[in-house]
Amino acid sequence: MTANWDPETVFDVLGSEEVRKILALTNVEGKSAQDLADHLDISRPTVYRRVNTCQEYDLVREETELDEEGNHCKVYRASLERITFELDDAGFDVNIELRRDPVHDEDFTG
Repeated sequence: MTANWDPETVFDVLGSEEVRKILALTNVEGKSAQDLADHLDISRPTVYRRVNTCQEYDLVREETELDEEGNHCKVYRASLERITFELDDAGFDVNIELRRDPVHDEDFTG
């Protein structure tokens, strides 16, 4: 990941209803920024800000797909699989599990 997760960061990032909805919408299939903006009834700049936050913490990945007309289109897919919180003596322990994407994984050897 490009940024560090601590309990405060997790609560802060996932505290955004828009982020949670983006993760839910991109969990099943890739969605373009316009698709997300239309579905969430927010502006594209707001979508891009939320997606950038998700990408900073590897919760969403960007892919390029062909649309119905054969044009290249950027779509976003959720990488988040599971978050667990455990309460320990010192506070919270957070475990983030991300989906592996063998097609886009740098370690994929065939």
